[in-house]
Amino acid sequence: MSTALLEAAATLRAAVGALRFAAPVAYVYNPLEYAWDNHAAYLRRWGAGPKRLVLLGMNPGPFGMLQTGVPFGDVPTVRDWLRLTEAVGRPAQAHPKRPVEGLACRRVEVSGARLWGAIARWAGTPERFFAQGFVANYCPLAFLEASGRNRTPDKLPVAERERLFSACDEHLRALVRVLRPAWVIGVGAFAAERARLALAELKIGRVTHPSPANPAANRDWEGAVRRELCQQLGSREDDPLALL
Repeated sequence: MSTALLEAAATLRAAVGALRFAAPVAYVYNPLEYAWDNHAAYLRRWGAGPKRLVLLGMNPGPFGMLQTGVPFGDVPTVRDWLRLTEAVGRPAQAHPKRPVEGLACRRVEVSGARLWGAIARWAGTPERFFAQGFVANYCPLAFLEASGRNRTPDKLPVAERERLFSACDEHLRALVRVLRPAWVIGVGAFAAERARLALAELKIGRVTHPSPANPAANRDWEGAVRRELCQQLGSREDDPLALL
């Protein structure tokens, strides 16, 4: 089954790699290209399915998937908990303020540390989580303006957005065909909305995004998401992943 995920990811890599984006986007990072080895290792090791739950993010963070090739993948989680240590290359063009250092990156991706930290505390081991759960990103690309400012996919011009979203929708549908989840939970409003638009006859939920840029995430994010998951999944509050 991980072979099918690899094929879907390779198709997405080629599709988004052929797209072009105009100013104010000045740099486009595609970790499915330069971090492919580690991303493929993630799919091979932890993508065996089917799954009952997919947590879906928006797109790579600067110190997460941009560095490791793993969705929300802050370096300590990827290296020590997920045990993924494949070499990460470098994008053809990188903003000097946002270099790719791979697993040598010492900056912390707060969103990833919060998300994977909660999963680790609730599930105990990656084996227990991935037995029926998975974490993915809707869009594999990150966009930077000339200043180094991040530009999220929803802020792209309509024509660029439609081409990008078409490729990402198709990949999401392929992911769901392979993993056959009962639930897709959007991490944040954007991912939840894209899942609703792309997927029919599937339960779609939403939890608060863990980004520190989101004020709600800086007030006991883990506790809030625990309650959100329990309410939507019908799991116990002492075990938010009881669905698993």
